[in-house]
Amino acid sequence: MRIALDAMGTDLAPRPEILGALQALEDFDGDIDIVLVGDEPTIRAELDKHGGVSEHLSIRHAPDRVTAEDPPASVIRRKPDSSIVVGLRMHEADEVDAFVSAGSTGAIMATSLFTLRPLPGGARPAVGTLLPTVDSPCLLIDAGANIDCKPQHLIQFAHLGSIYARDTMGLASPRVGLLNIGEEPGKGSEIIAETYELLSRESGLNFVGNIEGRDIIIDTCDVVVCDGFVGNVLLKFYESVAAFIVSLFRRELASRAPDADFEDVFRVLDYSEYGGAPLLGVGGVSIICHGESSPKAIRNALAVAARAVRSDMVKHSARDMPAGARLEEAS
Repeated sequence: MRIALDAMGTDLAPRPEILGALQALEDFDGDIDIVLVGDEPTIRAELDKHGGVSEHLSIRHAPDRVTAEDPPASVIRRKPDSSIVVGLRMHEADEVDAFVSAGSTGAIMATSLFTLRPLPGGARPAVGTLLPTVDSPCLLIDAGANIDCKPQHLIQFAHLGSIYARDTMGLASPRVGLLNIGEEPGKGSEIIAETYELLSRESGLNFVGNIEGRDIIIDTCDVVVCDGFVGNVLLKFYESVAAFIVSLFRRELASRAPDADFEDVFRVLDYSEYGGAPLLGVGGVSIICHGESSPKAIRNALAVAARAVRSDMVKHSARDMPAGARLEEAS
């Protein structure tokens, strides 16, 4: 298995990427090859601090870098030599099996759509990201790719999320919930109410009904479905609350119980434990990471990519998406 890692994506690139790649290679014990994509002199200078290029680590030169000021839709045309475009082009050409980046989310999504293409009939690929709960993590989909959605798009998200949870999270029948302002049928906007009715009749899904925001954290479902606007707001709030709780605990423990060990609690709330968020619904494995990703987050994102490749998640998504959910954009 070969994974292309954008070495110029994080705010502190390429150090977190290189350290994360080295950690992943140690974890996988030579089972994967990682291609660092980015400015070769910069990458080599950092690699030399950690032993240089190894048997399972190589470099693909990409002299340009996408910035926050670059319009995402024009990156593939204006910056064809950027690490994002070069890495995804490698995936398109089957030189690698997956792509991981902590660069511009918009650029990764736009370039993934152009190079990897949506799955057959899949009009709206979506970002899936894991949220911590009292038990196992819950997959939030969509976490920011699609602002305005029709009921049919939300049904697609439900299927994509269910397939991903089954293949990479080991759940035989993932519970799918629809994020809403109440549990009762008919609650919410017309789009959400119609989506509920359609999901309640949709075959191939373990639909458990409407889920309120407070229900997510108590492990009410394995996949929670919403549009990208709501999902991104929820994700950012989740991240900020988790960071607040961790900082509060650490401050109080330092003064009151310095010997107490709450590392397991901190680990559950640490976004870096979950790695990256897959862009589901495209013809490849494209993993999007936080721009502030630490080496641990990069390592775990590479593990997410490896699980997706090993499980044949993309092939299963194309195969198992019901024909009724394969709706073209014109619909």
